[in-house]
Amino acid sequence: MSQNPSIIYVGLDVAKDSFVVDWLGRRHTFSNDARGHSRLLRLLAKASGPVHVILEATGGYEAAIVAALHQAQILCSVVLPGRVRAYAKAIGLHAKTDPIDAALLSAYGRAVQPLPTPPRSAQEQTFLETVRQREQLVNMRTALQNQAAHLQGAQAQKRHRLVLRTLSAQIANCERQLAQLQAADPHLQQRSKRLQQVTGVGPIIAATLLAEMPELGSLQETEAAALAGVAPYNCESGPRKGTRRIAGGRAPVRRALYLAAMTARRYDGILKRSYDNLVARGKPKLVALTALMRKLIILLNRLLQKPSFQLQPH
Repeated sequence: MSQNPSIIYVGLDVAKDSFVVDWLGRRHTFSNDARGHSRLLRLLAKASGPVHVILEATGGYEAAIVAALHQAQILCSVVLPGRVRAYAKAIGLHAKTDPIDAALLSAYGRAVQPLPTPPRSAQEQTFLETVRQREQLVNMRTALQNQAAHLQGAQAQKRHRLVLRTLSAQIANCERQLAQLQAADPHLQQRSKRLQQVTGVGPIIAATLLAEMPELGSLQETEAAALAGVAPYNCESGPRKGTRRIAGGRAPVRRALYLAAMTARRYDGILKRSYDNLVARGKPKLVALTALMRKLIILLNRLLQKPSFQLQPH
C-alpha cells in the first residue's frame, strides 16, 4: 500500500467518560462530551495538513465523536478492535494503557491506511438504532422466557408476564418504525425488497443487513464474506494442514445470516442441495451451514450490485 506522508493520522482511545488523543506523539485527554469534542476539533484545526482520525468501535461510546468529526468534515475510520490488537501483536506491543492504545491507533492508521467511515444521515442513524434496539429487546425477552419455568410464586409469575407483554409491545413498536422508515425512503425500500427475494431473508433480516452493512452491493465477493465474518481462513504450516476457520467480521450480520441459512437449507432448492452435498462429503453440519452463510452474503451482495441479476428458479 502506498504511503501518503502528507496525511496526519490521529489515534483516539475512547472510553465512556473521556478519550485520549495521540497526535504526532503528543497526548491529550478530553472529556467525552460536547465540550471535549469541541476541544478536539479546535486541536485538529491547528494541523498543517489533512487529518485522518482512527478510533475503535466501542459499542457506542465513539458515536458522538464520530458525528462531530463528520460534521466538521474531518476524515475518520472506526476500525475493528480485533484487527488493531492483531497489529499490536505483530509489532511486539503487549502493554495496554489508554495513551499506549491511542499511539497504537495512530501507528495502525499510518501502516494500514483504512478507508474512511462514511457519515450516516439522521434517518440512517435512526434506522440503525431501531434495528439494534429491537435485537436487544428480543434477547431480553428470550432470556425471560427461559426463566419462566423456574418461577413458582403467583406474584413473581404475574410480574414476569407483565414484563414479557411490555417487551413484546416494544418489539412490535420497533418493527412498525422500521417499516415506516423504509416506506419514507424509496431507495431503502427497494433494497430491502431486493434482498427479500432470497429464501430465508425476511423484513427483519433484510433491515439488519442494510443497517449493519450499508456497504452491501458495493463490495467484492471476498470483502462481503470478510465483513460478515464468514470467510474461511487457512491454517497451514509446512506439512500440517489445519482446519480453516472464520474470524472477525460484524457479529449482527453473521447472526442474521445464520437465521437466513437455517431457513434456506430447508426451503431453497439450490442452497439445500449445496448444503446436503457438503454434509454427504463428510463436512460437519455447522461447517456446511457456514458455507451456506457465505453463499448467501455473496448472493445478496450481487443482487444489490447488479439490478439485472435474476435468481435462478429452484
